[in-house]
Amino acid sequence: MNTLQCLINLLKEKGLKIAVAESCTGGLLGGALTSMPGSSEFFEMGIIAYSNKSKIKLLGIRDATIHEYGAVSENTAKEMAINIKNTAGTHIGVSITGIAGPGGGSRDKPVGLVYIGISMEDNTYIYKHCFGGDRASIRKQSVLSALEHILSLLVEER
Repeated sequence: MNTLQCLINLLKEKGLKIAVAESCTGGLLGGALTSMPGSSEFFEMGIIAYSNKSKIKLLGIRDATIHEYGAVSENTAKEMAINIKNTAGTHIGVSITGIAGPGGGSRDKPVGLVYIGISMEDNTYIYKHCFGGDRASIRKQSVLSALEHILSLLVEER
C-alpha cells in the first residue's frame, strides 16, 4: 500500500480532519488527499495562497513575519500550518511554502528550498528540504514529503 493510501486509512481510522495551506505546490497536496473516494470524511479545506498578500489576507500570516523572514521560511510555514488548522477547526494543519523554480532563487534561498509545516494538537513541526530537479519534480517531491511526514507523525502517535 502506498503512502497516500496508508495516510488516508489512518486519518479515517482515527477520525481526524485535515486542512492544507499551499503555496509552491498550487493545490497538489489537496488534490492528492482528495483523489480517493470518501475524502470528505477527513479533508476539510485547502487554501492556495501564492502571493504574500494572499498569505496575509487568507491565512493570517503576520506582515512582520513575511518582511523579516520571507514567504519561504520556517516562520511562515509555521504560521501557515497553525492558522489553517485553527481556521478550519481541524486536528491537523499542513503547509507547504517554497521555491519551485526555475527562477526566484537566491544564494540564501535556492530553487528547491521548501518548508513543510504540520500542526497537530499543541505541536507544530517544521521540515526543511532542498529538492533537486525541475519545477514539476520539486512540486511532486514536496507533496510526497508532506504526506510522508504526516504519516510518520500519526504512526508515532499510536
